[in-house]
Amino acid sequence: MIGLLATDYDFAYWTQSIFRVVGGLVAVLLPAGGIVYLFLFKMMSFMQSRLGPMEAGPYGSMQLLAEVGKWMQKEDIAPDNADKPIFKIAPLIVLMSTFLLIAVVPFGPDAFFTDFDAGVFYFLAVGSVSVLGILVAGWASANKYSLLGGLRAAGQLIAYELPMVLATLGVVIQAGSMNLNRIVEVQNTGEIFGIGFLGNPFILTQGVGFLIFMIAVQAELTQSPFDMPIAESELVSGYMTEYTGFRFLIFFIAEFATAGVFAFIASVLFLGGWGVPFEWFGWDNLDEVAWWMNLVGPVILATKMFVLVGIIMWVRFSYPRFREDQLQTFAWKFLIPLSLANIAVTAILKVAV
Repeated sequence: MIGLLATDYDFAYWTQSIFRVVGGLVAVLLPAGGIVYLFLFKMMSFMQSRLGPMEAGPYGSMQLLAEVGKWMQKEDIAPDNADKPIFKIAPLIVLMSTFLLIAVVPFGPDAFFTDFDAGVFYFLAVGSVSVLGILVAGWASANKYSLLGGLRAAGQLIAYELPMVLATLGVVIQAGSMNLNRIVEVQNTGEIFGIGFLGNPFILTQGVGFLIFMIAVQAELTQSPFDMPIAESELVSGYMTEYTGFRFLIFFIAEFATAGVFAFIASVLFLGGWGVPFEWFGWDNLDEVAWWMNLVGPVILATKMFVLVGIIMWVRFSYPRFREDQLQTFAWKFLIPLSLANIAVTAILKVAV
């Protein structure tokens, strides 16, 4: 309850900073570990009719720690011709963008790191920072495979950020706010045909926007079928080709942590976030929400997040890779016109209704 601690108690600034740092580490790294174990180690194994890792801990539950220990013991190598300072900082740029993204996610009525009125604008802006880290990694590696991977990633992320922005705009129009806690409130106090028992989660009225947003997230994460930037059959490991040891581990952590954070944001925008319909408890607005939602809210939000990440991983393990021309065509000729149409319909209905 970072927001509650920061506002309702007279803690020193350095104490509040410690709470925020610890909370951010927990909110980013704990879901990332859960995602790796549940989906990468187990779900993918079961889809391929095998058990996956079983030796490290009960049912392989300690396998991730074993992998982290292995990577941290590996030698950190940089190519002779690489721009070493930039080469070394690139993974940190990618990981830092994930920590900047989690800062805007509300986990409860008072459980937040920041409560920006322009929270949607903030996460769309900060989400673009990872592109810089990927470009830096590809260019600084002095490797043609890495450079091609970085350029592919930049082109792909730029193409799919626009559908993501446009899909989010439909939510902003319907909610009438860019504040993420306000968007949660609107969904959980809304009604559908005069019935408020289910609230009005925007996935029902913004289903097209939700689909576009999730496709754009899949592309932003460079997950199959949008994994051309790291196409092993063509580019070895793309922009990560020359990275070893701890720096490769940072890229690995950032990939799954970012999947969790984007799923958090999608849950807030389309699934009601940390809330359940306020009518269940007789609440009319955010000010009446009970304090215990600061404890229950993170669990509700995490549940929705894992469901969405499960969908992302299911698509990753099921579909073949797009060609580069197919990937760009899909964004510019299909997703963007569809998202513009969704915005137009939403705006018309907002005014008419």
